[in-house]
Amino acid sequence: MTTHNRLPDYVELDRLAVQETLRLVRMTDDKDWDRPTPCTDWTVRDLVAHMTAENNGYAAAARGEGGLPAHWRVPAAFGTDPVRAHGESVAALIVPFAEHGGGERPFTLPLLGGAFPARVAVSFHLLDSAVHAWDLAAALGSTPRLPSAVGEAALRIARRIPDEGRAPFFGPALRPPEDADPFTATLNLLGRDPHWSPDDQEPPRSL
Repeated sequence: MTTHNRLPDYVELDRLAVQETLRLVRMTDDKDWDRPTPCTDWTVRDLVAHMTAENNGYAAAARGEGGLPAHWRVPAAFGTDPVRAHGESVAALIVPFAEHGGGERPFTLPLLGGAFPARVAVSFHLLDSAVHAWDLAAALGSTPRLPSAVGEAALRIARRIPDEGRAPFFGPALRPPEDADPFTATLNLLGRDPHWSPDDQEPPRSL
């Protein structure tokens, strides 16, 4: 919980964000997997595959095994049962994050070029999970159920992302409206259009 005198508990907020991605993944059915998403050229299947691989990779990083490339690949089981594979990735993440995510233990994150203190690494995953919850919800014509504390923490993290080297993770920052709530401001800062709709998109090319 965010207060004026205490930094947010990124581990707990991350747990809420990944549980929301799981709720949304469980909402999908066969017709949804090829829907476009706010992530350029990614279908819903591509987005969920990415989140699944990231969960498993971050879980491995929390266990001290983040340098092993196999942990960052989409699991073979995803091809036959993506909902189950994503659920298993969420379950794999919760305990090691709870045990090691609040301190200074280094997490090796190959996609980001090295090792980071645990709390910093968890903040990266929190931002990614919260924004991808919105991406997935938007693709499904829904909205994510994220507590305001998640939006506030996501905005705090998003404001620290430099303009250089944002691609392919985020687009050029957009200026948020003055009355934007924290999560809408986060989407703007990461180059997302909060009004994005799948109905306005061309069918994506599956990766």
